[in-house]
This record gives sequence, structure tokens and C-alpha cells, in this order.
Amino acid sequence: MAAACVEAAAAAAPRHQAAAQPTRKRTRVAMGTTDDYEETCCLGQGAFGAVIKGRHRATGGAVAMKFLTSEPAAGGPAALLRESLFLEACAGNPFVVGSRGLARDPATAELCLVMECGGASLRDALRQRDRAGSPPLPEATVRAAMWQLLNGAKRMHDAHIIHRDIKPENILVGDDRVLRFCDFGLAVHMAERPPYTQAGTLWYMAPEMLLEKPDYDALVDIWSLGCVMGELITGRAPFQGEDSEDQLCAIVGVLGVPDDMAWPWFSSTPFANEMTELDQQRHKSNILRCKYPETKLSDEGFELLNGLLTCNPDKRLTAAAALKHPWFSKMDVLDLPKDELVSPSPKRPRCA
Repeated sequence: MAAACVEAAAAAAPRHQAAAQPTRKRTRVAMGTTDDYEETCCLGQGAFGAVIKGRHRATGGAVAMKFLTSEPAAGGPAALLRESLFLEACAGNPFVVGSRGLARDPATAELCLVMECGGASLRDALRQRDRAGSPPLPEATVRAAMWQLLNGAKRMHDAHIIHRDIKPENILVGDDRVLRFCDFGLAVHMAERPPYTQAGTLWYMAPEMLLEKPDYDALVDIWSLGCVMGELITGRAPFQGEDSEDQLCAIVGVLGVPDDMAWPWFSSTPFANEMTELDQQRHKSNILRCKYPETKLSDEGFELLNGLLTCNPDKRLTAAAALKHPWFSKMDVLDLPKDELVSPSPKRPRCA
């Protein structure tokens, strides 16, 4: 993996890119046929479809093929085209899974999205380590992983794309030790003007999204990356609520209740008004350092984590700013140390 593949030293992007009213560039998406591929096994299956591992018959190269169900909620061909366009907009970045275009089944006319096969998910890798009783990841490994993920996020945000569902399940760990974002099914382009709705996975949702702020921006992805960083360090997501309100309580229980100086908008929300004076006193202090003490994370590493997990999005680090943090100056190599995260992929059953 070469440093030239990314723009780690580029200038910080505007904090509120949606205000710049970006426009979407016309992008061509290749259309092929499923006859070019041989399906080998199922990589994952959910309510809205399945991802199948395949092999290109001519080249022998491995691919991942995403099929959606016929359920209206799955989005149909339009959803696959939309996701393909998002991937094409990030083409060339090694930390976003590559698109191979769309393929149509000649017999049924069913479409699928063909992508680079990026390996097992980070969630599976972390769970496998936990089952094996492995020690916490070294800080150097966490640093290398976050460098890759922040570079991938910067590429998405430079392309005016908000992923909206960053979590270990949507990060692939390749045999080449490269982490890649996948599953842009909930992504939104900033040319689509607010109001934006709540989207993503509860434990990784930013406070402004949980509070139903209609004009949130790419900084929701940065919060999610802060949660991923915390999980890389301890093996557990930092905040684990049962619903939106409980998740917010978990967040302020660690980071403290934002006052008007820290986040003026917060005090106007129904959640803030419903909190009792006792709760505010109980959750006044930031105790994030207690969750990630010096024995687990250096001062510079914690400074970065704290910058990612900042409730007020106006004060949260951007991906570009985070990449300039001194914590990353200590990296001797730009890829993940061998075998720290990568292990033989578990065998997966064929989809029914």
C-alpha cells in the first residue's frame, strides 16, 4: 500500500459542506451480465438481500455480488444504481471497496452490484479475537487502522458523500491488510438538500442524528469512526443504548451534558428539556479518559479520540484535520501490522 494512493496532507475540507450546495457529477456505470461470473458462496444475507462471493470466469478474479430482494423497502434496481454511483465517486481510493459496475441476469433481468471482494468484516475479525481470548490490539495497530479509515472517510466527504452507517460490520479487512468501507446502501449525497432523516445503526449514531437535527452533515461519519476507534481499543462499542433516548443518556453519561458554551443548539432540544436537574449534575463531567486510560491509549491517541467523540459537530474534527494530528506522525508504516487483525476468513454457508 503506497502513501501516494491517498491525500493525507490535503487541506481540511469545509466543516459544513452541505452549505456549499455541491452538485453531482455525471458518472457512467458499467453494465455486464451475471453469466460472466460463477457464484461460489454466500458472504452475508439480510432482510433486504444477500452478498454472494463470485469468480470472474475469464480472469478468475474474486468479486462480491450484491443482490436485493423484491421487497419495496429494499429499493430495487434504483438502490443498486445509486450505491454503484457512490462507489464510482470514490474510485481510486484503496480504503473504499471498488465497484465493478452492475450485472444483469439474462434469464430473469435481475440486477446485482458487482464489487471488489474485500475480505471478512471488521466485526467478524474482532469477534474472532474475542472468542480466541486474544489481548487488546496494540495502539500501533489501532493507529494504522484509523489512518486508513480516516483517509477513506476523507475521500467520501471530498466527493460530498455521507456514508451514514459506518460500523465494524461495514468495514472489510482484506488479506492485503487494508481496511475498506463497504455498503453504501444508506449513503446520501450532499446535493440532496436537508432535511435528512435518522439513518444507520444505533450504537454508532452521532448525537445530532439521535436528536433528529435535520441538517446534519458529514461529521456524523466522524462520530461513527470515533465509536469504531473505541471498539478497536477495548473490543466494545463505547455507547450501547437500547433506543435513541437511552443511547443519548449513555453518551452524556460519559461525555457530560453539553452546556450552552459547548453546544448552544443542544439546550433547545426536547431531550435536554426533559433531563432533570439531578441528571444534569450526575452527568456533568467528561469521564471518557476513565474508559480509555493511559494503559490502553497514549495522551495523543486520546486527544484524537476525544476530538472524534465531540458532541457538538461544529467542534468535532473533520477527517482531514484528524489526519494531521500528531498521533499519526509516529507511524513507521502505513499498513496494518501483519496478522494483528487479519486471520483466515471463517467458512460461510451458501445462501438459501
